[in-house]
Amino acid sequence: MGTQVGTVLIDKLLDTVVNTGASDLHLSVGQPPVLRLHGRMRKLETKVLEPDDTVSLMKSITPERCQQELQEVGGTDFGFAFGKKGRFRIAVFKQKSNVSLVLRLIPSEFLTFEQLGTPEAMHELIQRPRGLILVTGPTGSGKTTTLASCINWLNHNTDRHIITIEDPIEYYHEHIKSTINQREIGNDVPSFPEALRRALRMDPDCILVGEMRDLETIEAAITAAETGHIVFGTLHTTGAEGTVNRIIDVFPTNQQEQIRTQLSVAIIGILSQALLPRQPKGMVAAYEMLTVTPAVSNLIRENKTYRISSTIQTGKKHGMIGLDESLFNLWRNGSVLEQDVLEKAHKVKDLQEKITQAKQGIFTDDEDEDVFEDEDEEGGSEQS
Repeated sequence: MGTQVGTVLIDKLLDTVVNTGASDLHLSVGQPPVLRLHGRMRKLETKVLEPDDTVSLMKSITPERCQQELQEVGGTDFGFAFGKKGRFRIAVFKQKSNVSLVLRLIPSEFLTFEQLGTPEAMHELIQRPRGLILVTGPTGSGKTTTLASCINWLNHNTDRHIITIEDPIEYYHEHIKSTINQREIGNDVPSFPEALRRALRMDPDCILVGEMRDLETIEAAITAAETGHIVFGTLHTTGAEGTVNRIIDVFPTNQQEQIRTQLSVAIIGILSQALLPRQPKGMVAAYEMLTVTPAVSNLIRENKTYRISSTIQTGKKHGMIGLDESLFNLWRNGSVLEQDVLEKAHKVKDLQEKITQAKQGIFTDDEDEDVFEDEDEEGGSEQS
């Protein structure tokens, strides 16, 4: 590498990420470093990276145990503190036999619910004494940020014992009003199920499970929620209906009915989110909020999840909002461009039509419809 050492020093690159407000830095052989800025990929005007460059960049920040994992399984993830300037979540992996890195900046400040635009119902749910709250959405949709804000709010406003189980730890929490213990998979504890089992013996009030990716973890999270704890979990699903189905589908057929019943009692809310480029710059989230009412609980227990979406549309008075409605509102107040909104919509045609009508000054008056549909929906569910 010789003289080129100075040109691709990691510190300079990380400074660039922090100073430009980029969310990610991509380092791959055969092109210059690339930033993801306001959702778009931008190449830096520096030298094209050689195989040696990415290896030495990797070695300058990757802990020994992670370098070993990279050799053994071809990839590794870890958290990295860049002095006082910020923390990064780093994925190192091999491609075409070369080393690549993706570094995600974890903002150092916690955002408030107001700044995030989180639905009002979420504030109420996190103050409940027990239950499972799921935050879902694709990778990079801001789930971690939302959950960090929930934990931060509890930390400032309540005296709880909060245990987080993360892979890797992203936001660092200090003990303020609450006591917060953060456990990192691979560093502090070998696996999610193991960490959850142990957590129940640690006198917790609130448990955050970074990822509910397998049967054992999901089972342990539901049990924890049933036994009088607030449990936050994340899933890479889109929408409330898909989330409930995904959880149930993880289990063998002969257990599904029992899990449906358990879940219908344990789950209190599902927040699904999508991240969009905000105008003129930055990012903004659209949300779908399902609060689990007795009617929704019945739908889950009776395997009628296909009715959840229509329940959300008529559940405004319970704090519910559909993703497409949230997207429409973002477009209507000028935060997001029409094409970006339509890209994330569940029912693209319906939303397109609603936008077209709005441009002509025709707004559908949901209020009157709500009253009738709501009675029908809830009545139907309660009787069955």
